[in-house]
Amino acid sequence: MTPDPTWVWPARAPASGGVRLRAFTDADVAAVQALARDPYVPQIGSLVLDACAEEAAAWITAQHGRLAERAGFSFAVADVTTDACLGACGLWLRDVGTGTATAGYAVVPEHRGRRVATDALRAVTGFAWTRPPVQRVELHVEPWNTASRRVALAAGYAEGALLPGAHEIGGRFRDVVAFTATRPG
Repeated sequence: MTPDPTWVWPARAPASGGVRLRAFTDADVAAVQALARDPYVPQIGSLVLDACAEEAAAWITAQHGRLAERAGFSFAVADVTTDACLGACGLWLRDVGTGTATAGYAVVPEHRGRRVATDALRAVTGFAWTRPPVQRVELHVEPWNTASRRVALAAGYAEGALLPGAHEIGGRFRDVVAFTATRPG
C-alpha cells in the first residue's frame, strides 16, 4: 500500500532565501535553549521557559514524533550555508480534513531582523502546497505583534479579521488576527 503523501517527510528540504527547513538534530540544543529564554516563545508552543540542555534535547526528541502523531511537521530553520539552527517552523495538519493547515515560526533572538522568519514562512508555505489536501494555510498573530504581522504580509499572506479570544496563548485565550494563504490556482 502506498503511504498517504500528506504524511511523508519531504525528500528535499523546503527552502527559501537564506534558509532551509530540516529535522532537528542534537546539535540544535543551544539554539532551542536560546528560543526558550525568550519569554514569549514558550507561551505559544510546547517548549518550556528557560529550558536546560536536557529539556531542550527532550523537546527536540518530541519534535521528531510530531509527524507520527499526525500533528504535522516540525522543522528546524537552518542557514543554507552553515546549517546552523536559526529557529523553528511548523506546518500543523490537525484540521487538514477541512483543507486547512496552520503554520507557526520562532526565530532565535540573535537572528531576528534578518528575514529569517519571512524566508521560513515562505518555505513552509511552499511545502504546504505539496501536501494534496492543503488548500489554505492560516497564521494566528496577536494584534500587538507587529513584527510577526509584517512577516506574514511579506510572505504573501492576507490579513483577515480579528478573532476575539480565539487562541490559547500562555494558558489564556487571547485575541488574534487571522492571516491566510490560499493554494495557488
